[in-house]
Amino acid sequence: MSAPRRFLPSISSLRALEALDRLGSASNAATELSLTQGAVSRQLQALERQLGQDLVDRGQKKLLLTPQAQEYAAEIRNALNQIAQATLRLQTAPLTGTLNLAILPAFGMRWLMPRLPEFSRLHADVTINMTTRLEPFSFAAEPFDAAIHFGEAQWPGTESLLLKSEQLLPVCAPDLARAHDLITPKDILSLPLLHIQTRAEAWSDWFKAHDVTPPASVSGTMYDQFATITQAALHGLGVALMPDYLVEQDIATGRLVALHPAPTETRGAYYLVWPASKSRMPPLAKFRDWLTTQAQPEDPLPR
Repeated sequence: MSAPRRFLPSISSLRALEALDRLGSASNAATELSLTQGAVSRQLQALERQLGQDLVDRGQKKLLLTPQAQEYAAEIRNALNQIAQATLRLQTAPLTGTLNLAILPAFGMRWLMPRLPEFSRLHADVTINMTTRLEPFSFAAEPFDAAIHFGEAQWPGTESLLLKSEQLLPVCAPDLARAHDLITPKDILSLPLLHIQTRAEAWSDWFKAHDVTPPASVSGTMYDQFATITQAALHGLGVALMPDYLVEQDIATGRLVALHPAPTETRGAYYLVWPASKSRMPPLAKFRDWLTTQAQPEDPLPR
């Protein structure tokens, strides 16, 4: 069902309102929109007439939006961004189809990339554009069709596919391990602990899973990405609690040693997440169906 005309103001009027709110002055808004200040004022007047209420406080030397208009501008900003992004995708996508995918850098590099050649062979008609994102985001505000996300699949307005649970191993440089008498999980508390920002409770959860009561605050240095925390562990700065798929090669070559014989599964997992409104998008459907064949139970990681 289409919305009544009175609820669908012109794009030009909405752009003038949004630009004035974001830029703070009619002159700046006019410059961005390639209009005169008078034209911006007329766009706002037309919007006021259509909505039946004042949007601009004209008692000042410059145009200022009312508090209600500021809230309205903030809401329509996302809608204008969506229109612009949809238009850009339509203009730049090849006829065969494009998928804009947000990925986690470490998971994308070590789990997804080795598998993508198979997808390319099967679906040469689909182009995948990838951008890294470390945190969940709003699909309404970002130009992505889907994302690979770590967590518990609680992203409002989306659907998801489980790709892989996460299993963690405590690892460190061989010299650091040899310098300490490490027999039980509790002994690891005597070493410097390395933390990753996206897994703030990982060490506490790991110790509890092995019947060790951790201190109230598990101290240590903090890192924002697995690439940097891996380098810290390799250079003997401490013990890192790492996903097993990220350190298996370093363990196999002796660059790192595991301080526990078996990995421990965590609460979170890796998911492909997409807006429910895009479920039937052909490139996404092909990618999702293919990923289903790669998801748990796992096949061996390609080399």
